[in-house]
Amino acid sequence: MTRIYILRHGNTFDKGDVVTRVGGRTDLPLSVSGLAQAEKLAEHFSKLGVVFDRAFCSPLQRTKQTAQIALKTQTEEVDLKVLPFLVEIDYGPDENKPEDEVRARIGDEALRAWEEEGVPPQGWHIDPHAVIGRWQEFFASAPKKYPDQTLLVVTSNGIARFALKALADGGAGADLKLKTAAYGVFDTAEDGAPLMLSWNVRP
Repeated sequence: MTRIYILRHGNTFDKGDVVTRVGGRTDLPLSVSGLAQAEKLAEHFSKLGVVFDRAFCSPLQRTKQTAQIALKTQTEEVDLKVLPFLVEIDYGPDENKPEDEVRARIGDEALRAWEEEGVPPQGWHIDPHAVIGRWQEFFASAPKKYPDQTLLVVTSNGIARFALKALADGGAGADLKLKTAAYGVFDTAEDGAPLMLSWNVRP
């Protein structure tokens, strides 16, 4: 059995900032509150006694920072590897645009379809089936590559949601959106079928 923690990075905006839709082409660092969230995650995992054997993140600095800080209370150094498929989606014409402008362009129904069903609006660059396939491959290979280990995977909201879609039931009943600095826990057995133990846990 391999246990996988899928974690969304911390905040990239603070109170009073203009919040924009940050995708894979916008490489923002964690904000002050995001750094504090990552520190809280480190304390949280330490108190729970979670010991990570390996960690993965996207090429974006917000995921690297979150992973590095979250791992700092581990007693042993944890290898952190970049996995390109974890990089946030490209929001096309809405990349780094304020949310009110995004809503005005694509409409409420398109945003609802994205948040509740994972259907990307027109103009966003993502192949949901491909991302789901990569999650399925990751879940299937984990017990073989990392038997009886605990893995930390840090990514972004647009990619994390498709981990649920990779489940046998497609994440039925779960809120696809993973909050900043929140995580889900999955167990994978030798057959590679993931079992979701929790979702949207935030310290």
